[in-house]
Amino acid sequence: MSKSKEQSSQKISKESVREALKIFEYIRPYRFQFIFGLILLFLGSSVFLVFPALIGRSLDVAQGNIPTDLNLTEIGLWLIAILVFQGIVSYLRVMMFAQVSERGTADIRVALYRRLISLPIVFFEKSRVGELVSRLTNDIEKLYNAFYFILAEFIRQVIILVGGIGVLWWMSHQLALVMLATFPVIVIGAMVFGRWVRKLSKQRQEKLAETNTILDETLQSVHAVKAFTNELFESLRYGRANSEVVNVSMRYAKGRAVFAVFIITMLFGALFFVILYGMHMVQVDAHLPANDPEKFTGGDLIAFITYTAVIGGSIASLGNFYTELVGAVGATERIREILKSPTESEERMRGAVSAGRFRGNISFENIHFSYPTRSDVEVLKGVSLDISAGKKVALVGQSGAGKSTFMQLLLQFHFPQHGSIRMDGLPIYDYDLESYRQNFAIVPQEVILFGGTIRENILYGKPDATDAEIEEAARQANAWDFISIFPEKLDTVVGERGIKLSGGQRQRIAIARAILRNPSILLLDEATSSLDAESEKVVQEALNRLMEGRTSIIIAHRLATIREVDCIYVLEHGRIVEQGTHETLSAKQDGVYSSLAKLQFDSPNFSD
Repeated sequence: MSKSKEQSSQKISKESVREALKIFEYIRPYRFQFIFGLILLFLGSSVFLVFPALIGRSLDVAQGNIPTDLNLTEIGLWLIAILVFQGIVSYLRVMMFAQVSERGTADIRVALYRRLISLPIVFFEKSRVGELVSRLTNDIEKLYNAFYFILAEFIRQVIILVGGIGVLWWMSHQLALVMLATFPVIVIGAMVFGRWVRKLSKQRQEKLAETNTILDETLQSVHAVKAFTNELFESLRYGRANSEVVNVSMRYAKGRAVFAVFIITMLFGALFFVILYGMHMVQVDAHLPANDPEKFTGGDLIAFITYTAVIGGSIASLGNFYTELVGAVGATERIREILKSPTESEERMRGAVSAGRFRGNISFENIHFSYPTRSDVEVLKGVSLDISAGKKVALVGQSGAGKSTFMQLLLQFHFPQHGSIRMDGLPIYDYDLESYRQNFAIVPQEVILFGGTIRENILYGKPDATDAEIEEAARQANAWDFISIFPEKLDTVVGERGIKLSGGQRQRIAIARAILRNPSILLLDEATSSLDAESEKVVQEALNRLMEGRTSIIIAHRLATIREVDCIYVLEHGRIVEQGTHETLSAKQDGVYSSLAKLQFDSPNFSD
């Protein structure tokens, strides 16, 4: 993050507050609970202000300083009644705000998740997983605290502060002025210290997000960590990141400590001064008759001191609550940033046509493309090719030649900078995106299954499929043999990312998923390159069955798997340098395809 951006994110402006208030649209369905909670909050806070007055009155009654019909027993009963009333009000208030916060933040989480998975691939290429997870957890937790506790307590303390000052002014103008003389100093000091503490808090959150990113990356790549025996390296890396968190946290704790010392010192200093001055007033008014309305009694002093302590606590709390609210505003800005990001569908033209089921005629016309994350490197340089419906074509070439980019462009994960891609004669961007992608199925090199059952993973291709359809798809994918061996069969849990299954088993589950989808166009991204010879044979049989009658695009490093395709396109440095059948390309002694083949086969013509 740039320095300017960081500074701007720390500053609270009208625009940021206005933007933050838009998050309240998610609690609009629960607005009646929220309004009722605010009414109860006002009622409970107002009743709370009666306690200091009753305590002071009880002291005057005990000393006989004022004429009254109440005795201590009756005052005690009033206190008990008020306590019971406030307990009921507080319970109802907490329940109202709990409904608002729990349901409101749940709606925000769902909206944020839906928006995230609808964003273009470019967004995820530019963002780190740890940061996105942080927004779904830490930032929403800040909003939850704001809805549930901080906002209510902030309003409550404001009511107590304003109401308390009003009561003090009514009790004694002179003593209230003495107490209020320290108020501006405390407020200004709280603002200065609060800004410093907020800055440290933001730094701490950023450092903590970095450690979460390291943790997430390490756990996702734990096989690589162990394979390269880098446990110590990762431990040290995580330890260094945590040391930075501790350093920032200690500065943050120091700031909070200094802030607390400042508040406590100022408040207690002011309180002691008010007590001494109040005692002086009690001493001066001691000669006045008990029924004199101007007389300042010991009970009044006790009530005044209690009110002052309550107001002081409110001031101290407001500083902390303000800091938390500022943090919630920052969290809201980050959440709103995602919620405002245009989805893939919103980026497209309106009035797109429904795709229906494609025949599968594909045309790439003079495609130039660079990835947004590395725009200075042109991956495809004026590539053109035509694929007829139902044909099988293969893309071969060295790593980085641009093979996988074809699939990403065809799936509309990215947009070419120049040229056009047509499907059945129409530009692919004229189609409705969802119906367009429903025509595709992909079997990747590294199949990542979801952590549910085999049934759930196969159903991903067609969520409304019947058990009979699932079983038939598994049989066609040569997967039913091993599925039927498991005690729980289709209900066998595959583990996180399919870790409980072998590579060949995961591959066949992915093929079954593709069969169940029944796509018009099949994309195979080196689907057998990581398998042993026995697994490859079984998987290749299933793939051959899957490719029948549909347009298939195959990316392959192992050239033996693409001998039977209708056309092979050879890519080199972002251009198609050769095309033809296996036999045609094999005959070119100095051809690129022939050179690639010589690296994999003993015989230059490898026709067998």
